[in-house]
Amino acid sequence: MIADRKDDHVRHAVNHQRQAIGISDFDSVTFVHHALAGIDADEVSLAVDVAGKRWGTPLYVNAMTGGSTKTGEINRQLAVAARETGVPIASGSMSAYFRDPTVADTYRVLRQENPHGFVMANVNANATVDQARSAIDLLEADALQIHLNAVQEVVMPEGDRSFGAWARQIERIVSGTAVPVFVKEVGFGLSRQTVTWLRDAGVSVADVGGRGGTNFARIENDRRVGGDFAFIESWGQSTPKSLLDCADIGGIDIAASGGIRSPLDIARALALGANATGVAGAFLETLMSHDTAALVDKIRTWHDQLHTILTVLGARTPADLAGADLLITGDVETFCRLRGIDVAALAHRSHWWRESEDREGVTHE
Repeated sequence: MIADRKDDHVRHAVNHQRQAIGISDFDSVTFVHHALAGIDADEVSLAVDVAGKRWGTPLYVNAMTGGSTKTGEINRQLAVAARETGVPIASGSMSAYFRDPTVADTYRVLRQENPHGFVMANVNANATVDQARSAIDLLEADALQIHLNAVQEVVMPEGDRSFGAWARQIERIVSGTAVPVFVKEVGFGLSRQTVTWLRDAGVSVADVGGRGGTNFARIENDRRVGGDFAFIESWGQSTPKSLLDCADIGGIDIAASGGIRSPLDIARALALGANATGVAGAFLETLMSHDTAALVDKIRTWHDQLHTILTVLGARTPADLAGADLLITGDVETFCRLRGIDVAALAHRSHWWRESEDREGVTHE
């Protein structure tokens, strides 16, 4: 039954990705173009610092799948793509492994095919400390992801209905494991209050996992007889809204996933305060529609295009994008106004002309 559900998730996720319209809240985030802000391309590096580790890219393959023969093969191909492009990768939820250890290889393949890469094991918030340690050991994982999916669970016909112990369990896992802990939403966003709590609990990275990408409420509703939970499919905050809500908290790294469609969306997320960006649906669709080589080519192309965007914006590193001028409009601006976020200040952050003068040794009275 678990294997069938995992296969169903993949099938529905790919179908939804193919049907998805191109409009998202990321389109309400616009860079102010400064025609003289650009720098030389060889000055740009895509390297970022995440959870005390140095990644060569701000892009990672986010949690997707595992637990069946079919999803094991998908994980193998994802691991190959991660190895060939140098991007970190997360496993899908390992709950199937806890219930049936015979599916271990469908997850273990992530490390077997990617022996030197940055690999994250993924568990749910009900996992015990021993289960979390087992997941880390199986993958020789560099970090642990804990996913938060209450909305998905209530729509899932066989899902959990008890969430009151999650907060305490996250604290136990953070205290009882020796690797950095990432906590991610699965597509409904993290609020400022939630991220502040996660920081205080010792979590290293909060992945906002906003609405706009793979919609697990819709996927689970498609699995229900009668589809009677359609009304909840628009629940939650988008990734840009979540990032703006979590800006300047401090003491915790922020990752952005949920609806990343292009290198421009990656740049937007980084400019909104993310340390790194995770992609799942867009990569899964490429893999399922083509092959591993096509996914490798896509990731390399995105790296090249992101490098170009940083060059034009005058950002030597992804972290420098946090000083780029942004215009926030539409429903995102309304959200910010109601949450007390000063979006006008975001339009006046850059000092590219001063930096240009410093590079050229120009002085003015």
